[in-house]
Amino acid sequence: MSYSTLNLLIVLLALIWFWRDSLRVREIAIQISRSACQSHGVQFLDQTVALHRLGIRWLRSGLKLRRVYEFDYSLEGSGRRTGYLVMLGRENVSLHIDLPTMERGPDRQ
Repeated sequence: MSYSTLNLLIVLLALIWFWRDSLRVREIAIQISRSACQSHGVQFLDQTVALHRLGIRWLRSGLKLRRVYEFDYSLEGSGRRTGYLVMLGRENVSLHIDLPTMERGPDRQ
């Protein structure tokens, strides 16, 4: 086997690994986003997430892929808002859902 064939095989295996790992992490991100929307009482739209950004992070534990996913949700069934989920490897490190705060007037407790 020549070096060019070996290099091609290594690149192909790396691409297959990246593709399978990305599918698995995306499924985890969908589950996390869905349960976060349920716990905040908002509707998880489209039942999916979309990769927004991809990067590499060097940690003490080694090299990790950092993926930022975005997902859409609705407060009361109308209008779309965008939430973000940051995955480092297969772990969720950050989740952002922008919810309006309830203002308290002088007659509300």
